[in-house]
Amino acid sequence: MSDALVIIPTFNEIENIEAIVRAVFSQGKPFHVLVVDDNSPDGTAETVKALQSEFSEQLFLLERSKKDGLGMAYIAGFKWALERSYQYIFEMDADFSHNPDDLVVLHDACSEGGADLAVGSRYVKGITVVNWPLFRILLSYGASRYVRFITGMKVKDSTAGFICYKRTVLEAIDLNKVKFIGYAFQIEMKFKAYKKGFQIVEIPVIFKDRIKGKSKMSGSIISEAIFGVISLKLKSLFTKS
Repeated sequence: MSDALVIIPTFNEIENIEAIVRAVFSQGKPFHVLVVDDNSPDGTAETVKALQSEFSEQLFLLERSKKDGLGMAYIAGFKWALERSYQYIFEMDADFSHNPDDLVVLHDACSEGGADLAVGSRYVKGITVVNWPLFRILLSYGASRYVRFITGMKVKDSTAGFICYKRTVLEAIDLNKVKFIGYAFQIEMKFKAYKKGFQIVEIPVIFKDRIKGKSKMSGSIISEAIFGVISLKLKSLFTKS
């Protein structure tokens, strides 16, 4: 039994899903994988089911009826993990923008380094992003600077989605009260952990833009993040952590 679960949310990731699952399982540390699929019409879930015959004790699938946001997919995965005995719970994309080789580093930061939440950061050592157009780098980096200014968090990559949580962090956050479902979800989870006094550590990683499949970024997701941060900060002024 592994103590670590990697949650991979998917929507139309048939081009990447088998390769990313095999890459996670090739690591020196044994990880389990939970794929949370939002009813992908391209057959992503069917590919995972076929792989389960090979990885029956390591690979799990949670099928949802519709696509209603990255945040909701992760929350479903978090709840699934907390119903079981996993001590370290990861967020990771399916498209290889997050390097599976960094999973062990993030795990060690929590299991040995004293972190409660380890963030695979694009901005802790300059800007370590590969193959992104300039406007996306400026948008992402600018968003993180904006979040730091508004919230007071010292996290340099607040929108990062490559994360290791200790179980205690997710147990302390009321997942039913997480408000945001898109880009701002990542900010909200870090902010809630920060307000509760958990130790957040950033680990430098190299982020590569996807080669296969299509990005899920949209204008509504960006808008949610911009206005959502102000809402989070204002609400925190009138509520206890």
